[in-house]
Amino acid sequence: MRYEVKAIKGAGVASLSIEAASDADAALRAQGMGYKVLTVRPAAALVRIRFGRRATFPLVLFTQELLALLGAGLPLLEAMETLVEKEHRPEARKVLEGVIRILTEGQTLSAALEQYPAVFPALYVATVRASERTGDLPEALGRYVAYQSQVEAIKKKIISSAIYPVLLMVVGGLVVIFLMGYVVPRFAGVYESMGSNLPFFSRVLLAWGELLNAHALAMSVAVLGALAGLAYAVLHPGFKRWFGTRLWAIPWVGERMRVYQLARFYRTVGMLLSGGTPVVNALDMVSGLLQPTLRGQLQRAVKEIREGYALSRAMDGNGLTTPVASRMLRVGEGTGQMGEMMERIAVFHEEEMARWVDWFTRLFEPILMAVIGLVIGAIVVLMYMPIFELAGSIR
Repeated sequence: MRYEVKAIKGAGVASLSIEAASDADAALRAQGMGYKVLTVRPAAALVRIRFGRRATFPLVLFTQELLALLGAGLPLLEAMETLVEKEHRPEARKVLEGVIRILTEGQTLSAALEQYPAVFPALYVATVRASERTGDLPEALGRYVAYQSQVEAIKKKIISSAIYPVLLMVVGGLVVIFLMGYVVPRFAGVYESMGSNLPFFSRVLLAWGELLNAHALAMSVAVLGALAGLAYAVLHPGFKRWFGTRLWAIPWVGERMRVYQLARFYRTVGMLLSGGTPVVNALDMVSGLLQPTLRGQLQRAVKEIREGYALSRAMDGNGLTTPVASRMLRVGEGTGQMGEMMERIAVFHEEEMARWVDWFTRLFEPILMAVIGLVIGAIVVLMYMPIFELAGSIR
């Protein structure tokens, strides 16, 4: 759940938006970022309908442009000033000017970015802070751009695979609504004089048509209300958590969701370790990416690592690995290339997820088409069955 946190850092008050399991967890996360917490409250749950595009800071584009300027040999401050000169969006320009002001006061880039938590996530700030210790800021920025591109590619793959089944369900649902709400009531009036001579299922179908004719306005309002309630529930964080918990309870689906979350988790931790972030700090930083159950398992693993257990043993003992990941973690410990090994684990599982999504959509689409066709066909046959019987009696 997302929480709004008001906190103090230095001489100013900041408003943070933090994803956490509870208000206490949100406060701990803010304190871990160096803030003194004033208030914590859940983010507004009301659904707001916005017309036009929402103004957001183009973080990936900013990173790519900054990386290009640094690669061309410009000093950091001059590169930031160049980005301000070309920026035409007022919100983004204000953020960049604030970062430049903090840089001119002698503070580091990570300290400047940390003053804008709504724009620069903790993961981004940690990547920059780690690079400041090693002096390889361009490499760290390039690593973040690559990470974000890979994460977005996986998301787009899943979304694009879901578009066609959703479109099928929407079109099929609209056809069924049209048949049941318009065509069937018309047939009910035609067959009304035939009375009990109709087949049983045809009588049931036509009784529905007569009900719609008698209460058309009330039924329309009820349908619209149900659709509005469904839309509100889908967008409500509480419903999302409830629905996600139910999906996790399905063995086959829940295991795939677990693998997807672990893949994202390993990729993020791998990027932080490659940038020089200590392993315990990296694990604490990315715990918000995991589902609450896995988050608790990660906390136990971090505790064991602090007590001296090997990373592979702590992760494996708390259910945060797969058989492949467990073996690769042990190899990473032996070679000392744990960051690179975690990124390889993520690549392996992302490719596995991509194959599974492709297989599932290939299987689900024809099944969905067959079900929709059967429903529509059954409605049409039941409507025309009395006509078939009448034609048979005439012969």
